[in-house]
Amino acid sequence: TPLIYKAISTWFVNVESIKDRMVSHNKTVHWVPTHIRDGRFGKWLGNARDWAISRNRYWGTPLPIWRSEDGDILCFGNVADLEEAVGQKITDLHKHFLDDLLIQQNGKTYRRISEVLDCWFESGAMPYAQQHYPFENKELFEENFPANFICEGLDQTRGWFYTLVVHAAALFDAPAFRNCIVNGLILAEDGKKMSKRLKNYPDPVEMLDRYGADAIRLYMLNSVAVQGESLRFSEQGLVEVTRSVLLPLWNSLSFLSTYAEIDGWEPTEANLAVEKNNPLDRWILSHLQGLITEVHSAMDLYELNKASAPFVDFINLLTNWYLRRSRRRFWKDGRGQDKMSAYATLFLVLRGLSKIIASFVPYVAEGIYEALRREDDPISVHLDYFPVVDEKSRDLGLEARMDLVLTAVNMGRALRAKHQLKIRQPLQRLFLITRDPEAQRILNELDALLLDELNIKELVLTENEEDLVGLSAQANFRVLGKRLGKHMKEVADHIKTLDLQDIRSLQDGGSVTLRHTDGEVTLTVEDVLIQRSQREGLLVESSGNVTIALDTELNASLIKEGLAREFVNKVQHMRKEQDFAVMDRILIRYKSSNIVGEALNAFQDFICTETLCEKLILEENLGSDWDINGEICTIKIERMNLST
Repeated sequence: TPLIYKAISTWFVNVESIKDRMVSHNKTVHWVPTHIRDGRFGKWLGNARDWAISRNRYWGTPLPIWRSEDGDILCFGNVADLEEAVGQKITDLHKHFLDDLLIQQNGKTYRRISEVLDCWFESGAMPYAQQHYPFENKELFEENFPANFICEGLDQTRGWFYTLVVHAAALFDAPAFRNCIVNGLILAEDGKKMSKRLKNYPDPVEMLDRYGADAIRLYMLNSVAVQGESLRFSEQGLVEVTRSVLLPLWNSLSFLSTYAEIDGWEPTEANLAVEKNNPLDRWILSHLQGLITEVHSAMDLYELNKASAPFVDFINLLTNWYLRRSRRRFWKDGRGQDKMSAYATLFLVLRGLSKIIASFVPYVAEGIYEALRREDDPISVHLDYFPVVDEKSRDLGLEARMDLVLTAVNMGRALRAKHQLKIRQPLQRLFLITRDPEAQRILNELDALLLDELNIKELVLTENEEDLVGLSAQANFRVLGKRLGKHMKEVADHIKTLDLQDIRSLQDGGSVTLRHTDGEVTLTVEDVLIQRSQREGLLVESSGNVTIALDTELNASLIKEGLAREFVNKVQHMRKEQDFAVMDRILIRYKSSNIVGEALNAFQDFICTETLCEKLILEENLGSDWDINGEICTIKIERMNLST
């Protein structure tokens, strides 16, 4: 249908007369993200014009204005005054009831004008209208205005946010709210607007059924959407959140529940108060206190992304470091002190974490809390308090030491992945190179964690990097370019000629002076990029003040152990596939090549311990064929009944 543009008479709010007050009050509001205040919204306020509030429609709130034929106007602010003017009771304020009401006054007849209000006028009146202020709830409203917090999409900078500010400035000479979170728009994966016609988005009901509300919430919270940026919604994002965060977290609860039931462990006061001497326990409990502080501080600032990202990282540390390094402690026989400490620590961490994440992933948090709830706890995590930091459990020194170990571990994992060296294949030596005495002490103190995690037999600590890698220097053009100008190329060529002594001097915090055609320049370590070239048989990775190198040479014993570990992995996979219970003892039948057979014989005790195997039998069987490092092995497992 063609549109006809036609000038018509319209009712306005005189916004320009209060614009300066609106701008001033906006300066007192805490916006998230902060750039909205003086950027998109601030500029909109600065250029505000009078607001056309009338609409020529049938449906809408009638403008409460009656006008006589000579242009005299009556405007009503409440129903009682209108009833007095028309001389009758009014029970319905819709347009078709009010339009027939005439007012006779001073010899004139007044009729209601035909226009209705812009619906955004009503939205802006929400704080007062919902309380029927000032006719009711006067004290309640005035105690709670301005609002502490509102949130809406970026598009509302010209909609609801704006109309709230206009009303508040005009009526109260005040801001309408103290804090405002602005989320970005949710777009289709291709960057276009979501469209019912194009069907360019996944069905929301299907997403909720498949992944759950918590996955969707966490995906959004941990994205640019809560930073006022547009998010291209992708189902793959829900898959990743579920796979890398929510499932591992839930599995950690299952792990605790399973082994606590096997051992008859209960979260009594005595069991929870057990001395926690293991550095892993003290480290994760310390990290939990840091998490409480970090999330609380971010929430105080209404920064949802900064509040959710830390607990996502914490879940990764809990599941991929603490639990993996602690599993064998739960598998031990008996009820030793270290095992009891592991139970108490995991229980306390999961219970505390459920309270921290309750506002973000309420259903998962409730599930964890209910599973761990003790008799005197509130019946729901949402009725419990946010955790308070226990300063006695905080150990920043231990956190720093473990961070250094994690850095080395991540470097080692990256090297293995880069060069396709499975973690199940043991290596003989790990070289750790650092000139920092404190780093050397820490890495030496926690060497058992490093070696076990990276599956390496021996740790060699040294401060002489040149023993393992070749060192050379290149100019840091980004830093030196502005300083040297036309001399940059000349000095860069000199930097390439720096010898080992010069490079080590720079690494130790010293300086090197080089000459160029018009003078000289003094360089520090920030001015150069130190290059490391690995030597044959070694894989090298560097980060900060630590360099690691893996000795990749394999002898016969290492090869056999690698085969044995691969065999264990396949058996564990079969146990899971066949739904064996955690404590089920099994019998293993296998048929393999000679090299695999030799490996299994050599490491039979290790295999039986890891898989809960009572008998390992070499014989033909109708089991499954597996690739064991290039060797075919047929494996069949059976549950054993030890009572017979």
